[in-house]
Amino acid sequence: MAFLQSSCMVLTTTPHHHTSLSSEYFSAKPSHFFTHPNRTHRLQVSCNSSEKQTPKGKLDRRNMLLGLGGLYGASNLASNQHSNAAPIEPPEFNKCGEAHELATNDLLDVNCCPPLSDTIIDYKLPNFTKLRVRPPAHKVNKEYLAKFEEAIRCMKALDKSDPTDPRGFMQQANIHCAYCNGAHDQVGYPNLDLQVHECWILGELIDDPTFALPFWNWDNPKGMQMPKIFDNESSPLYNNNRNQANRPPTIIDLGFSGASDDLQKVVNNLSVMYSEMIRNVNSTIDFMGRPYCAGKPPRPGMGSSERGSHTTAHVFVGDPRNKYNEDMGNFYSAGRDPLFYSHHANVDRMWSIWETLKTDVPKDIKDPDYLNASFLFYDEKKRLVRVKVADSLDYKKMGYKYEKVDIPWLNYRPPRKAAKTKIRKIPSDAKKAEEMFPLTLNKIVRVLVNKSAIGKADEVLVLEDIETDTTKFIKFDVFVNDEDDYPQELDRAEYAGTFAQVSHKTKNKKGSSTINLKLTDLYDDIDIGDDDFVVVTIVPRSNGRHVTIGGIKIIPSPPKSA
Repeated sequence: MAFLQSSCMVLTTTPHHHTSLSSEYFSAKPSHFFTHPNRTHRLQVSCNSSEKQTPKGKLDRRNMLLGLGGLYGASNLASNQHSNAAPIEPPEFNKCGEAHELATNDLLDVNCCPPLSDTIIDYKLPNFTKLRVRPPAHKVNKEYLAKFEEAIRCMKALDKSDPTDPRGFMQQANIHCAYCNGAHDQVGYPNLDLQVHECWILGELIDDPTFALPFWNWDNPKGMQMPKIFDNESSPLYNNNRNQANRPPTIIDLGFSGASDDLQKVVNNLSVMYSEMIRNVNSTIDFMGRPYCAGKPPRPGMGSSERGSHTTAHVFVGDPRNKYNEDMGNFYSAGRDPLFYSHHANVDRMWSIWETLKTDVPKDIKDPDYLNASFLFYDEKKRLVRVKVADSLDYKKMGYKYEKVDIPWLNYRPPRKAAKTKIRKIPSDAKKAEEMFPLTLNKIVRVLVNKSAIGKADEVLVLEDIETDTTKFIKFDVFVNDEDDYPQELDRAEYAGTFAQVSHKTKNKKGSSTINLKLTDLYDDIDIGDDDFVVVTIVPRSNGRHVTIGGIKIIPSPPKSA
């Protein structure tokens, strides 16, 4: 996501049709939002690495590899076309460092560094005759599940038989650890981490004519719980390091709003998706994340999807019984959970959907610093492969597509307010921005922000110089002219957007970001009238005391392109 998330998602150039929102999503009871896997006969699969896919269903372990972490793309690796930057270069594996615990910087009991190799080859797009289909995890049948479980079982077996084999499950999991927890420095910049969770997305399955990873369909009400195929304690897909309170049928809260009612969670989730994909996105950078180039500090600024649904799903699954919310709740350990890869398959899918949205925001980035950014991964034959972002911009050329499912959030714009906000009656604790900033977000704050023009205008809200403790899960939401003060309800016109980060390691444990939130549609929905200022409410959801916001302002809408 700046992993291809906030950052680095695989883009598609193939147009899709929007799916209309069915009335069932408004009228169904919460129990109607969920479904069960289809039933079918069991299939025999094999770990034999010499066996290819056959009509009888045997699955080559090697064909599972790149789907679990071997091939990523990158998105907020894009740079300003007028800058004198350079593309991110592949790390030097022989200089890989040790992984450290986030808060204390103590050594972790894990070596994230990959095996060494004397030879590096360039990645080449696979040859295939038929596109593989990625299914939603909540709909897979027994035949598919048998293949999936056996492939994971075989990869985990390598962890014991040959722990240094780069095809093993832990070696694949360590890719995320090394790239996202500071084990690699930028080439030529020994004091700068190479951080690619803000510039990556899940690897794609290659070299198999039929099998493709499932995606966790958390943007659809029927998929808004941990998929049940991952919750069987006798399955290799199960991971004990998950939040036990959030096992199925618990509904994910993508907004981390604290809502307890399942139906409210569902409508909040749909509102979050519409917001981060459409309503709050004013430019390419708003969605893709800010430029990350050679010589720049890590985490320049996340895109809307990475700091939204992507981050919340990590935290929802991570185990609070563990000191650092391992596995999914921390970057260094996230890849140890098989659910991680289906989660990022859906993040990948969000990228592919966004690329086709009929909005006025340009979707293509032609900057060579973006296209030529490159990374190293081992392939299914244990070869070290150099992969460029340009290699992964068209997922269909990589041999797969997504099963078509309803996308209810596409038309989930919040309802317009029935009456204009009486801005003068909003609680009197709101102060002018210059009197409050910089501030530490240890409580709900309200601030008066001058507009760049009177009344309805094409504007964005800028929260700048957001300083965070990178060892903490951070989350806060933003509302505009919110006189009702119901922070658990996100399906309202006043909801402007969010900021969130998963805990991870950086050398100084500090992150710095700036976010832009588009206000144009929000002004329509709240009937802004002829006001020359608005009241912005910032609601801390998690670890607000570890967040400092340097300033806030409203500016005319900047250029749409990156």
